[in-house]
Amino acid sequence: MKRGAIIAAAFLVAGASIAHSSERGRQRVHDTAITGSGFPAKLSDYGFFTGGAKLVPVSGVTPYRLNTPLWSDGATKLRFLYLPKGTQAKAQGDGLLDLPAGAALIKTFAFPEKGRLRLIETRVLMHRADGWLALPYKWNDDQTEATLALAGARIALTTPQGVSISYAIPNKNQCKECHALSGAVTPIGPKARNLSDAWLRAQHAAGRLNAVPAVAHRIPLWEDRANVPLADAARGYLDINCAHCHNPRGAASNSGLDLRWEQDNPVKYGIGKRPTAAGRGSGGLSFDIAPGDPDRSILLYRMESLEGGIAMPELGKASPDREGDLTVRAWIASLR
Repeated sequence: MKRGAIIAAAFLVAGASIAHSSERGRQRVHDTAITGSGFPAKLSDYGFFTGGAKLVPVSGVTPYRLNTPLWSDGATKLRFLYLPKGTQAKAQGDGLLDLPAGAALIKTFAFPEKGRLRLIETRVLMHRADGWLALPYKWNDDQTEATLALAGARIALTTPQGVSISYAIPNKNQCKECHALSGAVTPIGPKARNLSDAWLRAQHAAGRLNAVPAVAHRIPLWEDRANVPLADAARGYLDINCAHCHNPRGAASNSGLDLRWEQDNPVKYGIGKRPTAAGRGSGGLSFDIAPGDPDRSILLYRMESLEGGIAMPELGKASPDREGDLTVRAWIASLR
């Protein structure tokens, strides 16, 4: 299934919420599942959805999408934001929305199978009084329930690109590896610059966001990458796929590589930058990004690899992202 078709399928699912407004009104989220101290055993314990695999969100649960999403073996991702009644998200410029205690981000991973989307896992990132907590849930074969998978899981499946993989649901501790900022678990995706202006304005109009964030330079839609500046497409991809670790406060800060969208120093985002270590990961190459020469760039060498100790990102990748790799390759080739 092509990416556009996958996105369309995702929105068909998310759009089901509109047609089930009566169900939305009848059921509410169980706030204590989010704010309590325990680990809910089932996804249904939260009350985010009705309709099993249809994922019909109840009142307070809002679907959203990212302009450029993190790639995970070609999975379709269905994203939802929950805000407790009477609360608001706060705009923080073009950066991450400030979500109140009691809020949750819910992300379901699905793959096409026999003409439909098969739900594989749902990750719940909840904001408790003492900080954010991430928990993974694995869907059953009947697609009626997802249960807590603290130890993670492996599932054999075929990606939309036709690659047979052993898909990894991360364990609870692995969730922290991508979500750690200065050691604390933090959301990654819902930055204003990676959300549509229309969605942000709708949230403000509905009273769920205190202001419409000022975004001077928005990350483009991934499916529009052929129609936007190549640098925007490539750097948007690197921001969402790599910058959660490669930033001054991230888990890979010791690399000295800062791949955030807002970083405007070319050396800091890798151009002409020498690596901080010369191990297997460097491939014997001299620069993170060698302008005009993608085959001599460590960044692309690691992106295109599937070998343990070399492949980047380290988690959530069992097959190559050819579209992402080609975009970054073309951008590096264009640099002078």
